[in-house]
Amino acid sequence: QVRLVESGGGLVQPGGSLRLSCAASGSILSIDGMGWYRQVVRNTRELVAYISSDGSANYADSVKGRFTISRDNATNAGYLQMSGLTPEDTAVYYCNAVVRYRDTYGLRADDYWGQGTQVTVSS
Repeated sequence: QVRLVESGGGLVQPGGSLRLSCAASGSILSIDGMGWYRQVVRNTRELVAYISSDGSANYADSVKGRFTISRDNATNAGYLQMSGLTPEDTAVYYCNAVVRYRDTYGLRADDYWGQGTQVTVSS
């Protein structure tokens, strides 16, 4: 069974930095696109950054120039380096990935989410 687990969230002062990690585990053959989303209570989950399997990255306008998404295909891991954090970045951050794997019935590709990690930016 495939799992995504985020880590690296926490409390940081405005202007500070955090690095989020997403570890994928299970019988993984490969990972297609990976994305980081964030959600504030009662709001919709918004895409923050996305990286394709070839490393091409896209960012929400609100984080361009401050956040950097990366991935390590060898270890099935994804990262979100966040700097210049503001209180508006406070949210639960979720990792998302399309994972290719093999099960009893053959090759499959499914969309997976992590459990989320809280990022709080406050003085």
